[in-house]
Amino acid sequence: MTPSPEELVQQQLNAYNGHDLAAFLAPYAEDVKVYTDDKLKYQGKKAMRKNYQFIEKNPDLHCELENRIVNGDTVKDFEKITFSKDKPIVNGVATYKIKDGKIIAVYFGE
Repeated sequence: MTPSPEELVQQQLNAYNGHDLAAFLAPYAEDVKVYTDDKLKYQGKKAMRKNYQFIEKNPDLHCELENRIVNGDTVKDFEKITFSKDKPIVNGVATYKIKDGKIIAVYFGE
């Protein structure tokens, strides 16, 4: 049974907060595209793995879900992110595009 778009996004959020990089990457497509402010930042799980190694190295890391909007195969999360106890909490917005049971793109920013 294929997980719903919301379940896929929640799966990666749980793994992010659990500091488990392999589980975090599992819901993503092999050729996932990651955008910041609508500009392609990088593509592919290999690049994502490299960019997200901090998940396993930062015990203070935590993302609190403030609100979630689900519209078909698109999920938009509004988050408060703690990177370390001595830095301010960051507000974030992430929009996930899902196709064939995988996250194929994520957009950070508005």
